[in-house]
Amino acid sequence: MRKLLIVGILVIAIALVVVMSSMRPEPPRQERVQLDPLVEVMTLEEMTANFEVASQGTVRPRTETVVSAEVSGTIAWMSPKFVAGGVFDKGEILMRIDPTNYDVAVLQAEALVKQRQIEYDGASKLLSQGYRAEAEYASAAAALASAEAELTRAKRNLARTSIRLPYQGMVRSKETDLGQFVNMGTRLGVTFATDFAEVRLPLTDTDLAFIDLPATGEERADNAVGPAVELTAVQKGRVTTWPATIVRTEGVVDEDSRVTYVVARVEDPYAMRRDGPELPVGTFVQATIQGTVAENIFRVPRSVVRGTNQLVFVDDEDKIRVRYVDIVRSDAKFIYVSGGAEAGERIVLTALESPINGMGVRTQESGG
Repeated sequence: MRKLLIVGILVIAIALVVVMSSMRPEPPRQERVQLDPLVEVMTLEEMTANFEVASQGTVRPRTETVVSAEVSGTIAWMSPKFVAGGVFDKGEILMRIDPTNYDVAVLQAEALVKQRQIEYDGASKLLSQGYRAEAEYASAAAALASAEAELTRAKRNLARTSIRLPYQGMVRSKETDLGQFVNMGTRLGVTFATDFAEVRLPLTDTDLAFIDLPATGEERADNAVGPAVELTAVQKGRVTTWPATIVRTEGVVDEDSRVTYVVARVEDPYAMRRDGPELPVGTFVQATIQGTVAENIFRVPRSVVRGTNQLVFVDDEDKIRVRYVDIVRSDAKFIYVSGGAEAGERIVLTALESPINGMGVRTQESGG
């Protein structure tokens, strides 16, 4: 009887489960929906681009002079400005070589000229009276001319005992000192002009297509407007900028690097006649050169380009269209498209692993 009771309970439980399952309503059936990928898109708008070209170089003086002695003697006086970093004016005396011997030479030459002048006057008078021959008169004239030339040389040597330069500048290095004996040609120091400084900037052949450069061998006049340049360097822990102008191209392609050098000029680098920061000679600077202007082009983020010149478009039906475009220039952030696209078209900004023509997408307009 126990066994029958246990079996009966199990049968009844199974029957109840089956009945209750059959009474439960079936859940509604839903069709499986395949969602198209969501992509961010940007609408193309025509623009006018002011292209810029980046380069770099080192600030160099436009005029640099190795100062040498033109006469022999002892350095008798030296300006306190003739030290490394000293600034001097145009025509200012920087040092003097002992002029004693050269003063004497001038006095001797002047005396000789007076003597030869008396001899010449006498020969001329006697010739007019018929007491002297033409040859004697010519000899006296030649002797006077020689004496005058010697006086000119003596005065020039005396002037050369004072060392001065024809420009305002700065002393780069001092290589002699007070009391030192120097010979003709002895190196005394190195100076450079401070009215202008120059920076040689290397440009690739691609860069040259976007800059209006002066013709080879032509330097722009001071009042001419060349391509503007902004020079940048970190100075005293701060990013500092200076304006400059391209004034000429060297006109030679470097055989090793295959670049062409252009020269940018900086006015008054040591801020002697203007307000603003100094730009010392020897500073390494980054240069941004103002290039040409291009109209009716599109600017696109560089990251969306596939291969070398493909963009992914979305048509009016939200279908993918992959097309080649004409890229006129690219930089670190953008590419500039001149053909293969039209204003109002949408391009995909989202990275797609394998975009296929005709593939459907959901779009979201870029917030940028």
